[in-house]
Amino acid sequence: MSDHYYTESPTSEHDERVVRLTALGNELTFVTDAGVFSRDGLDRGTEALLDALPALSGRVLDLGCGWGAVGVALGKQYPALEIVMTDINRRAVELARRNLAQNGVQAEVVQGDGFASVTGAFDAILTNPPIRAGKAVIYGLFADARAHLKPGGALYIVIRKQQGAPSALKYLREIYAEAEVIDRSGGFHVIRARVD
Repeated sequence: MSDHYYTESPTSEHDERVVRLTALGNELTFVTDAGVFSRDGLDRGTEALLDALPALSGRVLDLGCGWGAVGVALGKQYPALEIVMTDINRRAVELARRNLAQNGVQAEVVQGDGFASVTGAFDAILTNPPIRAGKAVIYGLFADARAHLKPGGALYIVIRKQQGAPSALKYLREIYAEAEVIDRSGGFHVIRARVD
């Protein structure tokens, strides 16, 4: 059976590629590999998420960081952010560390399933959730995120309409003080859910 991007230890043959892209107005260079999400470049959902974000400050978690596009882009644009990046995929975590160094960005990168290796509270948590892992998994991440946000903090997610954005929004409104779609782009909905 082939690896999924949320596989802890991918067994697929390495096939590294260099990806150059512009994110938040900065030219960035990344190394990607087989066995990680969106290895050929920035996926449209993550691009929509980055484009919809307000200016961020404080402590930020890139949940399911993959090869590091979100954390690196944010760190380049907002050097004062305290960024933590996490992914279950060991190969993705190593790539994220390399890509931080490649682009001159500081962040902490930890390997673990969801919030298993994450400590402390955050002003913002960002994720392009692993839809293929199933609704129970991603809704569990949304609920866990609530417990890791500082007062007034927000979870930002991107999800395609046909992959459950309306039902995700409904669920988030049940467990957060407020939740709203802050952007729609190419079938993707970017949702912000705030805690009191």
